Parts: sequence; C-alpha cells; structure tokens
Amino acid sequence: MKAIVYSQNGLPISNENSLYDTDVSTPQPGPRDLLVKINAIAVNPVDTKVRNGAPTETPRILGWDAVGVVEEVGAEVSLFKVGDAVFYAGDISRPGSYAEYGLVDERIAGHKPRSLSDADAAALPLTSLTAWEMLFDRLEVEKDEQAALLIVGAGGGVGSILTQLARKLTNLTVIGTASRPETQSWVKDLGAHHVINHHQPLAEQLAAIGQPSVRYVASLTHTDTYFPQLVEVLAPQGKLALIDDPATLDAMPLKRKAISLHWELMFTRSLFQTADMQRQHEILQQVSELVDNHTLKTTAGEHLGTINAANLRQAHALIESGRARGKIVLSGF
Repeated sequence: MKAIVYSQNGLPISNENSLYDTDVSTPQPGPRDLLVKINAIAVNPVDTKVRNGAPTETPRILGWDAVGVVEEVGAEVSLFKVGDAVFYAGDISRPGSYAEYGLVDERIAGHKPRSLSDADAAALPLTSLTAWEMLFDRLEVEKDEQAALLIVGAGGGVGSILTQLARKLTNLTVIGTASRPETQSWVKDLGAHHVINHHQPLAEQLAAIGQPSVRYVASLTHTDTYFPQLVEVLAPQGKLALIDDPATLDAMPLKRKAISLHWELMFTRSLFQTADMQRQHEILQQVSELVDNHTLKTTAGEHLGTINAANLRQAHALIESGRARGKIVLSGF
C-alpha cells in the first residue's frame, strides 16, 4: 500500500526527505482491530512534533486523524462491521493514517457523521476527543453550571471545537482569545460570547467585558508565556487545563488560590489501555450525532489536495508557521 513516512527526525520540512512517499505492507488486524481503507486525513500539531522530535529506526507513518471504510474486522470486534464508514484519531504508539490502509482499535473509533464529506469529517476526531475530555473529564464542567471559561488559542484546531462544545452543551460564558481579525471573526462565529486578544493584557480585557475573573481556563498554546496572567485571572478554587508542552511549569503560584491543574492528552486512554478506553468510542458517537443534528459543525479550515508527501510537507509547514486556522485536511490518493 502507499504510505508517507519519515526516517530521520528533525529535518526541516523544506527537505524532501522530511516526509516521502513509499510502499509498505498492508497491516493485518488484531482481535479488536478494524482494517480501514483511508479516504481522508487531517494534520495536527502532534504530527509535526513527532516528526521533529521522535527518532525512528524504521520508516514511520505519522497521522492521527482518519476517515474511511472498514474492510476487515478482528475476531473480537462487536461495535462495527465491514462496510461501515468510520472516523478516528488512533493511537500514537501505532502506525498512523498517512497511508492507504490503517488499523484502529474499535474502542477508539466512531461512525462517521453522515452529513459530512470525508474530508470535513476527518477534521474532527482528535480535536473533538481532546476538547470533550478537557471540558468534561478533566475540568469536570457541569452542563448547567453558571461560570466563565477562558480558552487561550480558541482559533486553532482544539479551540475551534472546544468553543462550540462549551457554547452548545453548557451554560458557561465562553471567552476565546485570538489575535488576527480573521481568527477573531472565526472564533465569534463558532459561538464565543467574547473574543479578546492574547497579545494584550488579559486581565484588563476581561475587566472591560465585565468578567474580571474566570473559574475555568483551557490553555491550548504557549502556556509558559501566559501562565502568570492565567494565575492572575483565575478565580480562587478555579481550574486550569492545558494540552501543550511548556519547557517547565512551576505549579507553586497556584497554591495561594487553591487552583487545580489538569493535563489533557487524548492518547492516554489508548496508550495505557485504560478500563474506560471505550469512552472515546462513545464520545465520537456523540460528536457524530451532534454534527448530524447541526449542533456542531466541522472545523476544517483548508483542504490541501490529495494525500501525498508534497502536500503533507505543505501542511506541516503551515502548522509550523503558527498561522493555520481550523484544521488542515487532505483526501484521496
């Protein structure tokens, strides 16, 4: 089967060897696996982080968002059948979705939204799982709770779906941060009650909209840069959740306000085969239903064409520039 791989980590994305086309053997499903013929994928910041930072002894297939059709099922599969259209974000410890076929454990896959194209559906799994887990599993927001949520980086992939989930499924006052006019407009259209600029002092802007403190913060980017401001604007006994990779994070400033710190990593359940691993299947099923009843919309931002090395290098370059809006998707081979 066709696949796009890297063999040497850390190469600049302008180097043709940073991602290249090759042929590899089609994988065989294990007991709980689906063998999926992949029709569309999305590219995420984790793809670039792994390509840059993770050495590999053999050519490695990246990619953790996919939409396709089940071609074969493992002996113990019960949630899906051959011919089902599925979407998933996969397991970071297994080969990814930059390939014609992929394997995914049925417990972390969902039925694709019927109302979306393959490319638009591919934008959703990783960010939907991350946003849902952050909001409801880590921050433990109650859906009828009256409080304020500040989303730092609301215009990115996770922020774009988190903004919708918080606005549509909770009673929270949703405040997103974005710096460029087009991104601010995007975040507002996704449902944020207020949009402020993370390049300006946060406390002053929050006070100006009548929200001097917030109970919840979802910090999706540059947490180390904004951390002192986040501690300042969080209410006593507030909650801070993050997904990025600060070089260091000193939790001591949280003590005086008794602020709790919550990490979200979408891959944790599959990496450790947790007892509640199938919750990711359940979340994706709910997301699919919410899309089909028009509660949620796709966060696909740019379609960069067919799935090949040249287009994927372009996608990685766009993500590394920090100027991507919504999700980058590709479809077909």
